[in-house]
Amino acid sequence: MDYQLVIKFWRKSLEDEAFLATLESRLKDVLGDAVFDGYDTRAEEINVFVNTADPRQSFRRIKRVLEKHATLRGMSAAFRLIGGAQFTSIWPQRAMRKFKLP
Repeated sequence: MDYQLVIKFWRKSLEDEAFLATLESRLKDVLGDAVFDGYDTRAEEINVFVNTADPRQSFRRIKRVLEKHATLRGMSAAFRLIGGAQFTSIWPQRAMRKFKLP
């Protein structure tokens, strides 16, 4: 697992955090060889972490789950080398802002 995939949900786009427990369970079912590495909650965002050898493939699998929860509009996703600082954005496809963690 060379990469960390980060999925960022903006809190204002979510009704509540209750979906996280369900989301975690569903993601573990679809991730294949990738590993769900937890999440952190902040005042304005929730970040979900996945360690993976192929971040684009992992995101495609995760995206199917997120579409069922109708959460794609209020989120963004990017990946980096584990331990790295520079992110490569993969969602939305034409990101308007640089992806970063607090």
